[in-house]
Amino acid sequence: MSNYLFTSESVSEGHPDKVSDQISDAILDAIFAQDPLSRVAAETLTNTGLVVL
Repeated sequence: MSNYLFTSESVSEGHPDKVSDQISDAILDAIFAQDPLSRVAAETLTNTGLVVL
């Protein structure tokens, strides 16, 4: 049996957090690709013309 990590968060289409979630997910995917055992928390805030990681 192999180990795996499953996480899930759902927001409805058009929700303001949708872009932020996609950015955070991409960051986590990139980190886990290099180090599958890493422990990471990624928070993203978006506003018109602004992204804070």
